[in-house]
Order: sequence, then structure tokens, then C-alpha cells
Amino acid sequence: MVRDEKNSAGGAAVTKWRRFAIEAGMEFFRASGAHRLAEPFTRGLGAILMFHRVRPRLEQAFEPNQPLEITPEFLNALILWLRQRGVAIVSLETALTRLRDGASAAPFAVLTFDDGYRDFVEHALPVLERHGAPFTLYITAGYADASARLWWVELEEAIRRLDRVDVVAGGKRVSRVAATAEEKRAAFAEIYAQLRAGDEAELLRVVTALSAEARLEPLALTRRLCLGWSELRALSRHELATIGAHSVTHARLAKVDCAAAIYEMTESRLRIESELERPVRHFCYPVGDPTSAGRREFELAALLGFASAATTRPGMIFPAHRDHLLALPRLSVNGRHQSLAALDILLSGAPFALMNAGRRVMATA
Repeated sequence: MVRDEKNSAGGAAVTKWRRFAIEAGMEFFRASGAHRLAEPFTRGLGAILMFHRVRPRLEQAFEPNQPLEITPEFLNALILWLRQRGVAIVSLETALTRLRDGASAAPFAVLTFDDGYRDFVEHALPVLERHGAPFTLYITAGYADASARLWWVELEEAIRRLDRVDVVAGGKRVSRVAATAEEKRAAFAEIYAQLRAGDEAELLRVVTALSAEARLEPLALTRRLCLGWSELRALSRHELATIGAHSVTHARLAKVDCAAAIYEMTESRLRIESELERPVRHFCYPVGDPTSAGRREFELAALLGFASAATTRPGMIFPAHRDHLLALPRLSVNGRHQSLAALDILLSGAPFALMNAGRRVMATA
């Protein structure tokens, strides 16, 4: 899921505009090399990089969630490239210490992985161990015990099995033939946009209906794709690991009431601490864009005593973020920009300076 929308029917338009702005900016920097001139002013202290799935490329005709994936080979190349550029790969705790102290050391990168996918252990961990690269794993508690649903994967798998979709999502009927890969991509995109603009109950209602029609077992999908508690217990003891909380059900917190948001944040931490017997100091907002985590959620994270909380708002880390540790930006490393040339532009910070009109901290709403 690419996570960057406004909480309304206009959300899809905002997302398309932001994606267009980033892509246009990327093309401009590619052609001009202007990001190299801007970098001393736009790079900041470093960046928190966001990953989801790491696995070999499947090369399927229909894979709408592929932007959430990178290959193990690209992760390996990325780590080598960062170190060749003099970027220190540090733990989240070390990055926060540098930020609080205002240390003027080499630029840093923090590697964070969301949700707790099984392929992290199979494909990402060997690469990280080879390079001694610390990482943070944000765990969704309901995925670890297979009680919560990977709805975007469910949607993909349901449409893969169906030759036609006919649902009402967000008050709009989506009725499409979905026999070919192209037709399936169009169906997924339309339904996904409607679901992202709506609330959590509507999202689950629609995906449940499609899963039932496709004869999918949602929680079996979660169990197959996500690490269980015993595996996470071993992983939490790894010398390179920092464990953070990522809610119970992966609900978009800004779209649920305050009591539900508090439950998602507190219960996830309590459950992870109980299962792993490790303190959990850090949180990551599910989906994490402005429609999913805003001022209320930042204030709740402070009230609940988290040391830091990560969003998916794109941006670099600047000294001013020491006053906004519960609304930290991250850079998504994904299949859409799976090249070192693209990463070179993104890590200059120039595209985000352009997109944010020069504002360094986007954490006030």
C-alpha cells in the first residue's frame, strides 16, 4: 500500500497529485542532477527507511501490492551503497540519541520493517546479518497470533481468483469483468481507492464479501505470511534487533474513536512485551499517512509514554525533529523506486523539500 492520502473522497486525488509531484521531481533531478547541489541543505541528519516485504521477484502479471516489496539483492546493494557513501546504518535508539544530542556525525540511516512478515527472516535477515546492519521490526500483534487480517493482500488474492467483481464500496458500485491481468489491476485500483477513502468497518465489510466469494480463508493467509510469537521471540533476542509496536489489528487510528485508538496502541505494546519479555519503547502508526495518523494520535503516543513513533509521511530527519519524536517521517523503499539511482535522489532530500515547499517538519496536523 502506498500511504499518502487525505481523509475524504478527495483522498485519491491528493494521492495522485503527490505521486505525480514526486515522479515529476524525480525526473527533473534525474535529468538535471540538481539534487546534488541541493543535498547539503536538504539532506538533514539522515533518514528512517521503511520496508515491508523482502523476497525474490515473482514476476506475476497481476501483483498490485508489488510496490510494497524489494528483493534481497536490492537490500544487499542498498546497504553496500549506503556505506560507500559514508552513511552510518544505526539502530533507532542511536538515531534518537544523535537527534537529541545534536551530534554532527556522519549522516545516518535507520532500517525499519513493518508488520512482521515471515519473509523478513527468510530473505532480509541473512542480508542484515552479513553486513551487521541493525534493524527495527514493527510488529502488528494481531498478525503474530493470526487474529488480524492483511486486507490489502486479501483483496489481491480475492481478485486473482475471481473473473468478475461486483461490490458496493464507499457508496459506489464497482462492477467489472476481472478475467485478464489488466482487468484485475483496474478492479483492484478502483476498489482500493474507495476503501482507502472510507472507514475501517466499510473496508472490512467489502473485503470480507470478496474473500467469501473467492473462498479465501483470511486468517490462514495471515498465518502463512506473518511470523508467529515463537519466531518473533527468537528474533527479539537478536543483537541487531529493536522491536516496536504497530497496533493490534493494523487499523488506521485516525479513522477509529479515541478509545479504540488507545486500545490499539496500548494493547499491542502490552501483548508484545508479554510474549517477547522485552520492553517496547517505539510505535509505528498503521498506514501512517495524514489520514491515518495526525495530531490526536501523536498526542496519544506521548500520553502513553512511547519514546518515538514513526509515520509514513516522507521526509528527512532534521534537528527540529527532536521536538517531534512522535511524528517522525520515513522514506519508503519500495518496488516503485527499486534502483540506487532513485535512492540517490530520494536520500538527497531534494524531492521532499520541493514537495513540502521547503518545510522540514510536517508534523503539525
